[in-house]
Amino acid sequence: MNIRPSATIRQNYNEISTLCKQTGEPVYLTKNGEGDLVVMDMESFTRKEKMLKLREQLLAVEEERLSGINGVSISELDDALEHIIDEV
Repeated sequence: MNIRPSATIRQNYNEISTLCKQTGEPVYLTKNGEGDLVVMDMESFTRKEKMLKLREQLLAVEEERLSGINGVSISELDDALEHIIDEV
């Protein structure tokens, strides 16, 4: 975990930017010794957002499955995918 005082971003923006990009991890900034902000590079942020969206979708599908809502069979899914591929 990377923790830096908030003054670091004002004084050494490039250092923080490089650290975020090299590690792919967020940098936690403190103000007066308390947590204040979290900074991360755009690529890591976008990846985390996509991962969260996928997890939400998977959770929704699992909840539907557990509640007994019927989905599609493997063969139906295979047919649909073949149709989509043929169209492309």
